[in-house]
Amino acid sequence: MSVMITGGAGYIGSHMVWECVDHGEDVVVLDNLTTGFDWAVAPAAKLVIGDIADRVLVEKTIRDHKVDTIVHFAGSVVVPESIEKPLKYYENNTCRTRTLVETAVRCGIEQFIFSSTAAVYDAPADLTPVDETASLIPANPYGMSKLMSETMIRDVANAHSMRYVMLRYFNVAGADPAGRTGLSTRGATHVMKLACEAATGKRPWFDVYGTDYDTPDGSAIRDFIHVSDLANAHYAALQFLRNGGKKFTCNAGYSQGASVFDVIDAVKRVSGCDFEVRCAPRRKGDIPAIVADASRMTQRLNWQPQFANLDTIVKHALAWEEKLTMKRVDPPAVAPNIETLTDRITLV
Repeated sequence: MSVMITGGAGYIGSHMVWECVDHGEDVVVLDNLTTGFDWAVAPAAKLVIGDIADRVLVEKTIRDHKVDTIVHFAGSVVVPESIEKPLKYYENNTCRTRTLVETAVRCGIEQFIFSSTAAVYDAPADLTPVDETASLIPANPYGMSKLMSETMIRDVANAHSMRYVMLRYFNVAGADPAGRTGLSTRGATHVMKLACEAATGKRPWFDVYGTDYDTPDGSAIRDFIHVSDLANAHYAALQFLRNGGKKFTCNAGYSQGASVFDVIDAVKRVSGCDFEVRCAPRRKGDIPAIVADASRMTQRLNWQPQFANLDTIVKHALAWEEKLTMKRVDPPAVAPNIETLTDRITLV
């Protein structure tokens, strides 16, 4: 049987593809290449170019590749953009997930892993780590679109035989230690990527959005998790379901926070490069601080991180940023001609 990974040509999805391939899994990737890249997909995986809302294509992919598990990453993830374009986020993250889940049920898929977010939580009053029982009051449409999808998946699982794991990511950063993939999307707003771009001369300065938060240094605090550790947590979730696990929702983080200024200091330290830092106003939808209580994930999934060190995460992010200079990072305006692609890619 195969694992289908939606959004597998994107940042986190491509790391999960490599994680599965490294474990000898048969993998099929479904991605419309809007923000992903065909070269980011592990050569051993099959790439199907298309949309998760295309019922015919999704059903054909599931049946042709004998898929028994879906790992769902596809979606839009930029908080400020979600405030400016809420309908885009409800369409991409909620409506299309609903269509994907409906097709999965129709095809008899019983194992579903969902990429959720810490943005589903209410802003915490202090730096006490947030556990899964915290109030679910999203501060932006991105978080709400994911919470709506969570609710839908939970309701579907109660009505059908589907079993699920939903991982609520905190701040994902870094890149594959072997340099096979990393964060490549132009216009990405990830703090560490922007700092690495400044350190490598790709941007003239780095903006800190908000320096007047009630935190020790005035900048926002987040729980940064290495993307390869996150991919490994997804693989642990896959084994949980294969071993008969039913329904499970957990935080994905390290239970430790770092401020934006901490990230800047780490990037300067690891790179050996100085760069200009400018202070800018807070962005709408951002919260002062949030740190995960990740004990449920470590205990229930029997998972332990390998890269829980800020300098290590920065080291891998910098290495990828330097390598990215040689990559094509502009997604094609239209789907590539099939003759220009390898035979592992299917266009329907």
